[in-house]
Parts: sequence; C-alpha cells; structure tokens
Amino acid sequence: MAEGPKIELFVKASGDAESVGNCPFCQRIFMILWLKGANFTVNTVDMKRAPDVLKDLAPGSQPPFLLYNKEVRTDTNKIEEFLEEALAPPEYPKLCCRYKESNGAGEDIFRRFSAYIKNPNPGLNDMLEKNFLHTLVKLDRYLLTPLPHELDQNPNITESTRRYLDGDTLTLADCNLLPKLNIVKVVCKKYRDFAIPPQLKGLTRYLDNAYQQDEFRYTCPQDLEVLYAYECVAKYLNKQSRR
Repeated sequence: MAEGPKIELFVKASGDAESVGNCPFCQRIFMILWLKGANFTVNTVDMKRAPDVLKDLAPGSQPPFLLYNKEVRTDTNKIEEFLEEALAPPEYPKLCCRYKESNGAGEDIFRRFSAYIKNPNPGLNDMLEKNFLHTLVKLDRYLLTPLPHELDQNPNITESTRRYLDGDTLTLADCNLLPKLNIVKVVCKKYRDFAIPPQLKGLTRYLDNAYQQDEFRYTCPQDLEVLYAYECVAKYLNKQSRR
C-alpha cells in the first residue's frame, strides 16, 4: 500500500498551552481530518508565544494552518475544499452533503447568539433572545423535515429520524455547525442561564448524537476554555449573578 500524505494540523492552544483551545475553525478542520481517516499530527499553538517556525510558516495568520506534504495552507474554507479533493474515494470517504440545504442549515445562529450574549442592556434581552431562539427553531424544523432519500424509503413519513444535518453520517456541514453549537450551549448557560429547550426535539437529538461521536466529543475544547474566550465579550445582565 502506498504511503499516505504527511499531514500536520496546527490549532489554537488552550490557556495552559497544552490542550486544544477555543476555535470553531480549528475544530472544524480537526473533525474533517478525523472523519477522513487520514494519518495526521496535531500541534497546539500558543499564540502569545508563537514559535518562530510558525511565524515562518504562516506569518500574520491565525490557526488553523495545514501542512500537507510540506505545503502550507491557511484559509479554513480553502483547507476544507482541498482536503475534500485530495483525500477522496476510494481511499477516503466523501464528506460533502447530498443536499445543498444542509450546508446552510443553522448558518444564522452564531450571529444571533453573538448579539444576544454581548448585549449589556436588560431592556433588549427579551427581543434578542427571541431572535436567537427563532434561529434554533428554524434549525430544529430542518432536522425534523424528511429529506428526499427518507421519503423515497417511506413516502408516508412525516418526521425525519436522521442523526445529522444531511443523513446518518457526519458531513462537512456538521463539522462547520457543531463546534459553534457547542460554544452556544456552554456560553448561554453561563451568562443567560439559557439551555436549548427540550421541546426542540430535532435539535436535541442532533446534539445528543453528536456528543456520542468521538470525532466531535474529543475535538471539543474544555468548557472552561470556551468561557475564558468569552469572558471579555459576553455580558452579564445582572452583575450579582456573576459567580
């Protein structure tokens, strides 16, 4: 069997410079490489003390960086496109979605979450929370709507039972969305005591399934890392609620 490509992934380091830090883009590429089944090494980069080798590799850039057979790639979207093309069947699985709608599912959640969590004004909270919740409901609706291949198998199905955005296996769309949803879950609980409503059963099922997948669970930063990343931008609405 031919020797595979030499792949090194550089991701943001945690505060202790040992484990993986909070960066949904780094986690996205980490998940893709794991799902591809490629052999690769992961290097954590302490951006406060970025080593000279990194300054030579990608000056002025933020992780993730990819070193593929000694060629450097720095743009997250282009890294994803490159890996899908370079690590292709039959040796590696295809990760792109069957349905283009899956790629856009949940795309507005992070923007609404940011407005909600960065707001210091209690008078605006209900409106911002409603806007944010609307994006979660929209994603939930997509996850519960049967996809064409499900309807082909059972034309009478009224509710999807699929595990992920595009079917029963993780795709590039999940690698993009799930790291952001993990941040949303952790930060909203801390700063707004807000949890994803269990009535959103499609979204609840989606996250439950994802956290059982090694490729997602073991690439997530620790909750404390997520909170550390947000402590300068997330606002408590009541200072006394700070613990």
